[in-house]
Amino acid sequence: MILSALNQYYDRLNNENQGKVPNFGFSEERISYVLILSKQGELVDIVPNLTDEKKPKPKLVQVPQSFKRPGKVKEPKPFFLWDKSAYALGVTASKSKTDELFEVSLPTFEGFKNQHLALLENADDVGLQALALFLKNWQPEKFKSSILTKEILDTNVVFQLDGARNFIHETTVAKSIWSSSRSSWVDPTGTNLSTCLVTGQLSPIARLHPAIKGVKGGQPAGVSIASFDKSSFESFGRKQGNNSPVSEKAAFAYTTALNYLLRRENDQVINLGDTSVVFWAQAESEQKAKSAEAFFIKGFNPPMPTDESEVAALGAELGKLVKGRPLAEISPDLDPNTQFFILGLAPNAARLSIRFWLQTDLGHIQQRFTEHFQDLALNPLPWKTAPSVWRLLLQLAPHREGQQPKIDDAPAHLAGELMRAILTGQRYPRAILAQLLSRFRADGDISRLRIAMVKAVLQRELRLLGKEEISMSLDESNSNPAYLLGRLFSVLENIQRNALGDKVNATITDKYYASASTVPYSIYPRLLSGSKHHLSKLRKEKPGLAVTLEKELGNIMAMLPTEFPRHFSIEHQGRFSIGYYHQKNARFSQSEQIKTDESTIEGND
Repeated sequence: MILSALNQYYDRLNNENQGKVPNFGFSEERISYVLILSKQGELVDIVPNLTDEKKPKPKLVQVPQSFKRPGKVKEPKPFFLWDKSAYALGVTASKSKTDELFEVSLPTFEGFKNQHLALLENADDVGLQALALFLKNWQPEKFKSSILTKEILDTNVVFQLDGARNFIHETTVAKSIWSSSRSSWVDPTGTNLSTCLVTGQLSPIARLHPAIKGVKGGQPAGVSIASFDKSSFESFGRKQGNNSPVSEKAAFAYTTALNYLLRRENDQVINLGDTSVVFWAQAESEQKAKSAEAFFIKGFNPPMPTDESEVAALGAELGKLVKGRPLAEISPDLDPNTQFFILGLAPNAARLSIRFWLQTDLGHIQQRFTEHFQDLALNPLPWKTAPSVWRLLLQLAPHREGQQPKIDDAPAHLAGELMRAILTGQRYPRAILAQLLSRFRADGDISRLRIAMVKAVLQRELRLLGKEEISMSLDESNSNPAYLLGRLFSVLENIQRNALGDKVNATITDKYYASASTVPYSIYPRLLSGSKHHLSKLRKEKPGLAVTLEKELGNIMAMLPTEFPRHFSIEHQGRFSIGYYHQKNARFSQSEQIKTDESTIEGND
């Protein structure tokens, strides 16, 4: 199903006739330099083919298709009319500790030379004849005395005839030679025919599938979704690609479409942790498909606004998404019936692991986003603009004072699990809850967004089980012991802060949060005993505040069981943190009332 959907997407890209993807038999490769040849086969110029960025990168060029070749060269397998300098020129960067800049790679150059001379011997094209003359006369040892520079070493090069507009491989004659020669390489005997599992047609079967490049963490040379490189993977005597027959054209189509999606400049891939998520839409018009894809990436990674006006505009748009408003209200180009495809990939040595695959419509995607943001929601909202998955993952990384958290410190495998939970509406992984609780105890940063994630994990589990949901703000009727003890801990912290001020070296949260949230039986008697001294001081200095805090303390204690629990499960630790946050957050809205109580009591005195 995955390969079939990618195959259809390639057909769509190819039929648009916009040059988005290469035709069968060609691939887009990073080409660094263009070698300019005269009609006599002399090298007359070298032209960089690099981007204008601060760190220039090779531009993509459609060339005769590349293929996998072994790392150690025993039998050189050159590409047609382009290749690395080791093949096209017979030189590579020196790996020795000598002063030489380059090393001669004669076997690879001879392989490139002999293959091309055999194919171009009778070519009726000036450019191809010039290339044949160049290969006959070129000697790798002449590299230092030629116009070539060290920057060309180990890069990909193509050839161009001096004065011509196109590259040599783009001529009609070159394409014809490539087509006929490639057919003989694919199935020289004409016997490797089978029914393709993707198209259902009787076709030549791909022995090896083209490489997939651009997956974060994958091998630079490319990886595969389907490959059989060991006898243990084979069955019934079939070798390599014949174990899961996919035609040459279908293998080319699905890998080309996937390579297109994996390019960051196309904005159809999200990289998080060890997971690369590619996505595409299928709609009645290209505009609606693009709008659907933009909506999807904005839901996962809302852009960071640059000023207050952008904050307001983005907040209003995402606010409609959170509330589950109709898609047409968010944007007139969004159609809930637009088909959507999402594929999560993770590298696994030379192969790709499929993290998840989802084929649905945009209406269901919106519903999942709405559920996700509602599960995260607290009152007041813990964000100005809805958080991206990237921001959520940062909450799992250590928070050190004076330093920004790093995404590399977050558990990489949880990125894919989190995205899958968002997209499918299934439970968030419990490992996220465990990681957050561990962070609370380790760095003491019990932030709003971290609490929102704790609440989301528990909220979704309860909702899927059809049980009561967790309140977005302080719930004074909640009798859950863990929630109550979290509230109690916040009140005790507030009593200490008001009695001793903000200049305490270490608060009870710094010292005892970990123990209070896991083994309350061992720590609460000590905390309550200490609070009596703090309240005694407050009665003398701030009697109104003391009355209010004693009332809060008494109300919570009255709802608790007669004995403190000896140990809290991971779920109860999560409820403890929510209760702590709710009580602490409610304190700010009650501050004005506390001031009123103080002035009233002092007036009566």
